[in-house]
Amino acid sequence: MILKVNDLEFQYNSHKTLKNVSFSIQRGETTVILGPNGVGKTTLLKCLNSILTPQNGDILVKDKNIRAMDINQIAKEISYVAQKNETARITAFDAILLGRHPHIRYKTRPDDLKKVDAVIKRLDLSHLCLKYLDQMSGGELQKVSIARALVQQTDLLLLDEPTSSLDLKNQTDILGLIKHIVKGHNIAAVMTMHDLNTALRFSDQYLFLKDKTIYGAGKINKISAKMIEAVYGVSVEIVYHKGFPLVIPIENKKAA
Repeated sequence: MILKVNDLEFQYNSHKTLKNVSFSIQRGETTVILGPNGVGKTTLLKCLNSILTPQNGDILVKDKNIRAMDINQIAKEISYVAQKNETARITAFDAILLGRHPHIRYKTRPDDLKKVDAVIKRLDLSHLCLKYLDQMSGGELQKVSIARALVQQTDLLLLDEPTSSLDLKNQTDILGLIKHIVKGHNIAAVMTMHDLNTALRFSDQYLFLKDKTIYGAGKINKISAKMIEAVYGVSVEIVYHKGFPLVIPIENKKAA
């Protein structure tokens, strides 16, 4: 087990956003957090990465409580890709190299540069190496942010809407690569997504958030139309194509 969350609670001022949230994540699995807008998906990810501090509960990464870890220790264990990434007047290469920062003591080593170069090639970003972040499209910036997280080489990846600015090809390429890395390196990834069908295609298990807590969780092949309807308030049918579930909304004839 790489991540365990026990009775997590978080609130903004007096507004409670998450309560009694408990779940665990195994190595070699990609988990997707699902639920309607505003249900607390991004807040949960930020709590897992200690960007936000929960009022109650424990978050254990490899049996270590993140409350007892400093920023650098957390960065060695957890990589985080935000939904919106800030631009800056630095090149893509330098931005990706920042992912090695938790591992660099005094100066950048040849091995750090090799790791950056390898990730750049895997994500086909060579043409962007000398381009400044503030000159990039949203999709280019997202790919650079994902590359920076991968070069960090942690055992846990947290990704908030990682495909939100990407076209169909880049969505499938990036999510396929993440799943391949998770399986090949026996690490884990937790991501939030709105597109149910894309999420189910590239994940191993799901967590549904509803009413500020975990409404349901399980393996992707065990997901039910009843659960999706309860979470989203939309009637659906689930069909399988080449072994993968597809969620199809059912027309509400009364509304028509």
